[in-house]
Order: sequence, then C-alpha cells, then structure tokens
Amino acid sequence: MTTLSPGLPGAPAATDGAPRGRGTESPPPGAELLESLLAATAEEERPVTHVHSVPVRERRTLPWPEWVGAPLRERLQERGVASPYAHQVEAAQLAHDGRHVVVATGTASGKSLAYQLPALSRLAEDPRACVLYLAPTKALARDQLAAVAELADPSVRPAAYDGDTPGEERDWVRRHSRWIVTNPDMLHRGILPAHQKWSSTLRRVAYVVIDECHAYRGVFGSHVGHVLRRLRRICRRYGAEPVFVLASATVAEPAAAASRLVGEPVVAVTEDGSPRPGATFALWEPPLTEHTGEHGAPLRRSAAADAAGLLADLVERGARTLAFVRSRRSAESVADQARRLLRDRGREDLVRRVDSYRGGYLPEERRELERALSSGDLLGVATTNALELGIDIAGLDAVVLAGYPGTLASLWQQAGRAGRAQRESLVVFVARDDPLDHYLAHHPRAVFGRAIEATVTDPANPYVLGPQLCCAAAELPLVPADLPDFGGPAAEAALEQLVADGQLRRRPAGWYWAGRGRPDVDIRGSGGEPVAIIEGATGRLLGTVDGGAAHATVHEGALYVHRGETFVVDEFDVEDACAAVHPESPEWTTVARDITDLSIVSPDRSHRLGTVTAHTGVVDVTNQVVAYQRRRQGTGEVLAEFPLDLPARQLRTRAVWLTLSDRAVERAELDEVALPGSLHAAEHAAIGILPLLATCDRWDLGGLSTALHPDTGTAAIFVYDGHPGGAGFSDRGFDVLRQWLQATRATVASCECESGCPSCVQSPKCGNGNDPLDKAGAVRVLDVVLDELAAAGDLLAGDDEGDRDGGGDRVDGDRTDEETTDPPEPDLVF
Repeated sequence: MTTLSPGLPGAPAATDGAPRGRGTESPPPGAELLESLLAATAEEERPVTHVHSVPVRERRTLPWPEWVGAPLRERLQERGVASPYAHQVEAAQLAHDGRHVVVATGTASGKSLAYQLPALSRLAEDPRACVLYLAPTKALARDQLAAVAELADPSVRPAAYDGDTPGEERDWVRRHSRWIVTNPDMLHRGILPAHQKWSSTLRRVAYVVIDECHAYRGVFGSHVGHVLRRLRRICRRYGAEPVFVLASATVAEPAAAASRLVGEPVVAVTEDGSPRPGATFALWEPPLTEHTGEHGAPLRRSAAADAAGLLADLVERGARTLAFVRSRRSAESVADQARRLLRDRGREDLVRRVDSYRGGYLPEERRELERALSSGDLLGVATTNALELGIDIAGLDAVVLAGYPGTLASLWQQAGRAGRAQRESLVVFVARDDPLDHYLAHHPRAVFGRAIEATVTDPANPYVLGPQLCCAAAELPLVPADLPDFGGPAAEAALEQLVADGQLRRRPAGWYWAGRGRPDVDIRGSGGEPVAIIEGATGRLLGTVDGGAAHATVHEGALYVHRGETFVVDEFDVEDACAAVHPESPEWTTVARDITDLSIVSPDRSHRLGTVTAHTGVVDVTNQVVAYQRRRQGTGEVLAEFPLDLPARQLRTRAVWLTLSDRAVERAELDEVALPGSLHAAEHAAIGILPLLATCDRWDLGGLSTALHPDTGTAAIFVYDGHPGGAGFSDRGFDVLRQWLQATRATVASCECESGCPSCVQSPKCGNGNDPLDKAGAVRVLDVVLDELAAAGDLLAGDDEGDRDGGGDRVDGDRTDEETTDPPEPDLVF
C-alpha cells in the first residue's frame, strides 16, 4: 500500500466566485481534504492504495482573431474572457478557414469557445446562416444553449429541438432559430426524414458542432457516423457544405477518431493552453469484511457504502461533491445513505442539500436538480453517468467515483468535473468488488501511465450498415456516387442483400426504399423501447428503464427505486412495455437469474497456438431470464428464489473464444470435476478485464464457458459483444489477446482471497449464480494459454503497455443486462 505522505504537492487554495451555497465555508485544497478524511483511520487500516498528484498547468493565451467582431469580443470580455487560450484560437481559425477540426483538450479547458467564435462570427456576418449543435445528453445541450444565448445577437434566437421540446414550439424552432441545439437521435428520427420541411434550414447550415464526440463509440458510434454521412449528403443536395467542429476532453487519436465519425478528414488541436489548478487523485479499495457471500467467498465493504460515507464527510466539510455510481439503484441508495449519516450526526441542515440524479426522472425533475446543483443549493449529488457530460458546474471541490466507469475516457471525464474554479480538487476512485477495479487499485500505472483507449466502432456491421442505407434511401434515392461515403464495397454488398430481401428496389436512377412509412431504426441498439414504470394505484408515471435491461430489472417481483422511494413490481407487460408497481420498503433486494446458450455461426479468424486455438467470428446467443432471487440487503444472503416465465431473446453477434485441447487440459492439471469451474472463473475474470483495453464496459459483454462445446468438441471459453452484429470489442480482445490475458491472470493471482471473490472471479451478473468457480484452476488455465502464446512467437501479443505480471458441463456466463450496473443513460437524450 502507498500511504499518504505529509508533503503531497498541490496548488494553494484560491478565492473564486463560484456559488458555495448557504452558510458553507470553503473546504481545504484536495490534499488537505483527503488527509482530513483519513485522520480518524489507523495507518494500517487506511483504504488508500495510491495517491497521485495531477500537476498544475499554466495558461497560454493569444490575441483575438481579427475576424471576431467587436460586439462578440465585448460580450465575452464582460463575462471574464480577457483573451482566448491558444488552443481556442488555433481551432477557431481552422474552422473559420473551412477546415473540419476537433479540439481535444482537457476537461474545463474552454472548448466551447473554440466553436462559438467562428460560428457566432459567421452568424453575425451572414444573417441567413445557421448552426446545428449536437450533444449526447440533454443536460449538456441545455447548458450549452444557455451559454450561447448569453453571447449571441438577438437575431440568432438559439433554441432546443429535442424530445422535451413541446410540439407547438417545434415549428417555431425550425422556422426561426439560427442556432439549433439537438442530438443525434432527433437528427436521425425527426430532422433528416423530414428534410423537405427543413430544407430552408439545411441549405443554410454553416457549421455542425459535435460536442463530447468520444461518447459516440461501439454500435451507437457506428450509427451516429452514418447519421452524419446522411446529414452531409442531404446538405449537399440543398447546396450546403457545413464545416464540422468536434470537441472532446477524452478521445484517443482525435484526428483519426473524428475523421471516422464524420467521414471526412479532420484536423486535431491537442495542445491545451488553459490553466489547471491541479488535483489530488486517490485510489481507494474498501477492506475485506468478516461477512461472506456466495459459496463462502469473503466480501469487501461495498463501494457504494464507502462512497456514501465519503459523500457525507465531504458535504459536512463544505465540499461541493459529485459521487458517480454505476447504476440507477446505486444513485438512489448512495444519496439515501449519505442523508442518513448526516442525520445521525445531527446535521439536519445538510440533509436536504444531498440528492440523486439519474436517467428515468421526468424532465421537470432533472431541470430542477440541475438548477439546484449549479446554484450551490445542493452540496452533494449521487449520480449515474448522466452528469458525466452534463452541465458546466462551477466550483466543484471533489468527485467520488464508486467503481470504474468502464473506460479511462469516462474516468477522466468524471474526474474532470471537479476543479473548475482555480483551486486544487480531490478525486477518489473507490474500487468495487470486481476484477478490473481490484486490478486498477493495485496497478496505478494502468490509470495514470496509460493512454486513453482508442474508440472502437464498426461501421461495416451489417446490423448498422443495412438499416442506415435503408434510412438514407428513404430520405433520397441512393446513387452510386453516394456509396463511397457509406463504405464503398461493403455498402454495395449490403445493397444487394437489401434488394434481395425486398427492403430496397433497384432502378436505373439508383436504389429506392420499398417499405411503407419510414425505416424504424434504433441507433442506440438499446434492445427495445423504454419500459414505463407506473404506480398501479394512482397511474402516476414514475420513470422509465431501458428495454434491453427490463427483463432483469423490472420483472414481476423486482425491487425498483425512484428518488429514495422503493417499489415492488406487480406486473411486467413485455408487449406493452410497461411495469406496474406498488410502494414497499422490504429488507431485501432482487437479482435476476438466467440461462444462456451459444452456437458458432462462422469463425473468420483463427490462430493455432499449440494445444490452444484462438478464434473470432459470428455467434448466435440465446438468453432467457428464468428466475430471480431475494437477497438480504447488506449481506447478500439468498432468502428465496422464484421462477419467471419470460420469453427468450436472440442475439447474433461477434465473439472471441479459446478452445483447449485435451492436452491443454492435462497441462493445466484439471480433472473432470475441476474443469468447468476453472473455465468459468477464467471467463468471469477475462470479461472483467477486457474494458481495460477496449472502449467498452462490462455491460457491453457477455460470456459462456463449457467443458465440452458441441460446435468445437473441446473445452471452450467465449466472450461476446452484447450488441446485435457486434461492436468491435471482442475483435479488440482477439487483437491484444496476450496483454488482455496477462492482466486477467495478474488480477486473479494477486487477489488476497483464498478461493475466489467478487474482486477476482465472481461476477455480479452471473446467470449461474457463480457456481461452479475454481480460482486456482483459472490461474492454471491462463498459465497454459499464456505459455502457448509465448511459444507461438506472440502472434496475438498486441501492444506492450501497462503492467506485466507474469504470467461436458456447460457453465452459463455473464449476462449483458446486469442489474447492478447500468449502461449509459439513453433516456436523457431523445
């Protein structure tokens, strides 16, 4: 363990004008704040495994570009912008000159000004020009809308056009606004299909702004890339060639990633000229407790419990704090626990200044919470990733991350929400009882010494490309000149199949949509429409849950939490996508159980490595939630199990898998009894570690292991993408197989538990109840695979980076709809 030293470097406290809230003194800088949190903890019991100091960065400014008009300069200077940072000027100049540009500088570096300068200047010069601004979340969109409204000339009339815009206002926005704030979902569903109605706007689009572009990854990112190509195509039809300006604080290879997204060459600006006050960043692992979970495995104190304690402690010290958690239920629970702790300490004055924020809230609830957080009325908020890309909150003092958010990009995005005023902030990463979290807590170089992950997308995915070509053809007939934008040969092959399936018609002039109405395409691949949660006695709409997760989270008998209130589901109507609930406060929670079958459709890459073979290709996965358990809150003790009658769900996707010959099993010294549990444990750990190397979260992945798979005739371990057609994650695992499995082996072998626990081989979403599992056998399986990789000359070694630490019965693997961790909040967008 790396303990705190007395002289941790940090920026001195600064006086700022950020709202501190009623009667709250400014807290100490980050290093002192951390020391005060740990003051009552014995040295040998301190949960901090490492402390990192994020250095201070000095500002670099440049003169205003000559083309920025005096009125705009004056408005900016009135708001405290005396002179722009160097990166703002560089990016703005490129955009003004007609170059597509991505500004990839740090969180809170003023990226907004990089696009506001050229866009607002163009609107001032040309009274007919307009701008489209796209954001991945509504909170961010509304925040940016307010910022532009303060700077723009009255003739610009900036306005939002999204799912929250009342019907009577939409026509006004289309006819009068010259700065339209929207999102890819509305562009896909509401604007492009109705481009004739929008023609007067689309022919005048000068700039398209794509904020937080790193959010567009996987299946969603592949869809958005095609939506942007459709936008460029229709704008060209009306005579416009808009300049694209993209922004992100956390994107690897920004020029390449932005170019893939837009479909045109994009120049990157990466040298950050903004000042940074510095931060103290602590890695924190809750200790093992005396309690045991499934099969007697030791349990750590939960990350949620430690996060709630930290949130209460920080609020009590006057520190404005966001606590990021991994699920909607945890957001409610952490806020409630923090309020309870404050109440127990006699701080009733602070109880009402703690709340939760997550997807599924009604729009008016979200707006009120955002207002209270921005004003300082709220001191502490437990939130899902819904606020990761949200409003610009000035003066946050601390961020607590309860669990790894899935990617380094998200980790740094969430950490960067603190320190927006010029004072050193505190960031605490609290490791969950999870293989990847455990690995990161003990391998700081994997956090602080590693580049952000490359964005993984697969625009040639037939489940993306085919539907997007149908959308494009429904908007305007496709012609051969359009095809290079949509993938060239891949698009031609997809068109042939669409014609054969009767979805498109081939005519001399091009390809025409043959269906009735418009194609119904879900660009988020969320697994179905959102499920409405309705209070049965009153008919009150409480919120929504993502369709893909509904079977596991709002099945009959499930516990549902909304803003501190708990409900039990009485009925789940799959066809009507609604769940009826009643209020209840039981002493238990619920966990779904499922079964999974997997068949190989077509392997397309294989490498034989002696007694082990690695493959990647297309698979079919059948999953069915068949039961749920009631577990005692706090201990996880199983109280009862109830059967469920829900339909099976089918998924054709991509997977990476290992087949082990009988000789490999012999070398691992595994008999028939030990083999299933050893493979199962290795599968769980591998799924937990893959997000270290691909831009995915554990919820993006599923898995299955078996002592004898019927399609291979051997023992096998599968890890698959939890999205139709695949998302590129399993292919990334195949490409960096040795690096992936070395980190997996290090995590399992270094865990201090005896026979396996949630920090190494147990999975919170295991459909088989984490039975059987053999930790020692998993290490031997991984040793055999790594030995064969080394002997084969590292055919699949991948890049050398990060830490190097040596290295018949079907077992159901991880679900892709786990209850304890939610995917990014889709209902905050459209």
